Amino acid sequence: MYSHDTYGLGHIRRTMAIASQLKCHGVNILIITGSPIVGRFEFPEQIDFVRIPGMIKQSNDNYIPHSIKIDPIHAMSIRQSIIDATAKSFQPDLFIVDKAPRGLKHEIMPTLEWMKQYGKTRTILGLRDIMDDSESTTRDWKEKGIYDVLENLYSEIWVYGHKEYYNPIKEYSIPESISKKMIFTGYIPRKTHSRSCPEVRKNGKKLVVITAGGGGDGYPMMDAYLKALEKYNPQNFRTVMVTGPFMPTEQRRDLSERAKKLSVTFYHFYRRMEKLFSNADLIVSMGGYNTVCEILSHKQVGLIVPRETPRLEQTIRAQVLKEQNLADYIPWHKLGPDTMMDKINHLLNDSNSIKETVSNFKFTGLDVMHQRVNLFKEIC
Repeated sequence: MYSHDTYGLGHIRRTMAIASQLKCHGVNILIITGSPIVGRFEFPEQIDFVRIPGMIKQSNDNYIPHSIKIDPIHAMSIRQSIIDATAKSFQPDLFIVDKAPRGLKHEIMPTLEWMKQYGKTRTILGLRDIMDDSESTTRDWKEKGIYDVLENLYSEIWVYGHKEYYNPIKEYSIPESISKKMIFTGYIPRKTHSRSCPEVRKNGKKLVVITAGGGGDGYPMMDAYLKALEKYNPQNFRTVMVTGPFMPTEQRRDLSERAKKLSVTFYHFYRRMEKLFSNADLIVSMGGYNTVCEILSHKQVGLIVPRETPRLEQTIRAQVLKEQNLADYIPWHKLGPDTMMDKINHLLNDSNSIKETVSNFKFTGLDVMHQRVNLFKEIC
C-alpha cells in the first residue's frame, strides 16, 4: 500500500484502516508512507511500514522536505528510489495506491510501469468520494494526463463512497474505458469504542468534541469555537479540544492558554480518537473524509466546518451530507462565534432527525473490498 502523506492524518489513517481489515491468514501488508507521525500508531502483526522522507506542500504543486534540509528534487529522488526498490523486493500481489494516481510528483510511475511489465501485481487506485469540484478536477486531470494513467496502469479503481450521493463518473467526465473499472465500495467504517468512559464524561454534562484532524489549517475553526465560549459562557456542556499534531506552535499555544481559562480539556494529539468520539454528544470538525467516516461509524451527530481552499472537496462533502441528513455544517465564509453557538445549541437539543438517519447508515466499504480481494485470489 502507498500513501504519499504530505500533510494531515487522513491518508495514513485511511490506509491503516483498510490494511487492518484486509489482513488475514497468509497475507502480509507493507505500507509505504511519508507520514512524519506513522511511528505513533500501533501496527498489528502482518502489517509493517517503510518510511520515506516526508514532504510538505507549499502550494498545490510545490513541495519541500519536511525534516531533512536538502534540495526538493534530491528528496523526491530518494523517495522514488525507496518506493521502487521496496516494490521490486516485496513483489506484491496487490498494490493499493491512496488518492494520487501518479503518486507525489509522479514518484510511483516507474513502479506502476514495472508492475505492468512484471505481470503479477494487480494495481488498485483508491479514491475518496470527492476529489474537488468538477471543473477543477477535470482540468487538472487533463493537464496531468491522469485519464491515460487510469486507463493504462490500473487494474481497478475503488471509490470509497456512494455513487448516489456524488457521482465522479459524471462530475469528472470519466470515459467508459475507465468507468468500467470503477468499483463503488461505499464508506469505510472505523474502529469504535464503547460509550461511558469516566475520564471523558464528567458531571453529567453533555460533551462536545472539536477536532481539526491534522490541524494544519484548523485554527480559524477552533478560534471561532473558543470565541463562542468566551462570549456566551455556556453551562450545559463541556468540551474536549484536539488541535492535531500539525497545527503551528504559536496557534496551538494560543488555543491552549485560552482553553485552560475556559476549563476546556485540551490535547494537541490523541492516539485513540474513537474513545472521545464514542462519548460525545456532538462532534465539531472540518470535512475531511477520514473524520466524517469516524463520526458516522460512531453514529454521532456532526457539525462540519469545511475549508474552501485550496480545493472545494470538504465543502462539497458537507453539502452532500447535509442533503442526506447525515450532518449539519457551517460554510467557512460564515464562520464566527455567533453562528457557531447557534449551531451547537440547536444540535445539542434538536438533532433527533440526524441521529435517526445516522443510526440507519450502512457501511459497505470493507465488505466490497474483501469481495474484490477474494476475487483476485480466485483469478490467481
